[in-house]
Amino acid sequence: MTALAGFLTIVLGLLSCSLAALLPQSPLVPSPNQHFTSPQSSGPLPLVVWHGLGDNYKADGLRSVGEIANAANPGTYTYFIRLDDDPSSDRTATFLGNVTEQVSKVCSDLAAHPILSKASAINALGFSQGGQFLRAYVERCNRPPVHTLVTLGSQHNGISEFQHCGENDWVCQSWDGYLKRNTWSHFVQSRLVPAQYYRDPEDLPGYLENSNFLADINNERAVKVTYKENLKKLSKFVMYMFSEDVTVVPKESAWFADYNQTSEEITWLEERRIYKEDWLGLQWMDKRKRLEFKIAEGKHMQLSEELLSDAFKQYFGGCASSDEKVS
Repeated sequence: MTALAGFLTIVLGLLSCSLAALLPQSPLVPSPNQHFTSPQSSGPLPLVVWHGLGDNYKADGLRSVGEIANAANPGTYTYFIRLDDDPSSDRTATFLGNVTEQVSKVCSDLAAHPILSKASAINALGFSQGGQFLRAYVERCNRPPVHTLVTLGSQHNGISEFQHCGENDWVCQSWDGYLKRNTWSHFVQSRLVPAQYYRDPEDLPGYLENSNFLADINNERAVKVTYKENLKKLSKFVMYMFSEDVTVVPKESAWFADYNQTSEEITWLEERRIYKEDWLGLQWMDKRKRLEFKIAEGKHMQLSEELLSDAFKQYFGGCASSDEKVS
């Protein structure tokens, strides 16, 4: 390992602690008594949840999401995706790791799960970066198949800026400087999670050549038919954008929009080649009213119980018989 790589490893490790304080947490209050039953053929579909950066699958605020889902649709079995059974290690994996390998692990875990693997379909909820990771799951494996995918403040078209650093936060500033100079290096692209969905509109050649994750799942290099066909199997793909989001730059990425930082011009999905040439099947889905673009009032991940409950009732309330297939 080079001296630069060694230094960067130390910086990235410290960064996981530094950035955690800057990340907004869910204001939801958990209940100490929460029970779920195994999904029945006549009951609601199981719900799979992938949390965001700096969170872990056992976090209290996240666990309350399962309670809200069960209250909205009684009998909902909720599974929280984890990359490690140890909550601390699971949290670290939101910062450090190879996203391609992480998605592959989740594909294997869900396919082998004693309950989820027997379900005719599942619903999926992605918080922030968990949204594009769940989309990757749909595109790359989708077993068990996802019926409805809902994402909240996700970065479907990537981020063009990393987290802003405080004036006296030398750890964050050290990381930021090295990261900007080494974004497209193999070391960074295979280890730092947010870098793997970084997309600089002013350096598309560098992005297309070196992106470990986003360029692939967005079919920006070449159209992988399997990705497109799997995404088209969704009954609904619902994307929430936070109205006052300053954590995700640009916030419009939640809707697959592109943003020119120089001109401050937004190019919405329908005006982009990814839609016009239908690289992912989004145009096909849109014409069949399977895409929904929603606004969540407030800053990044400022979620109310009311918003979640309404979304669960509207999008996850359907039942599936044992022989139902997603089409």
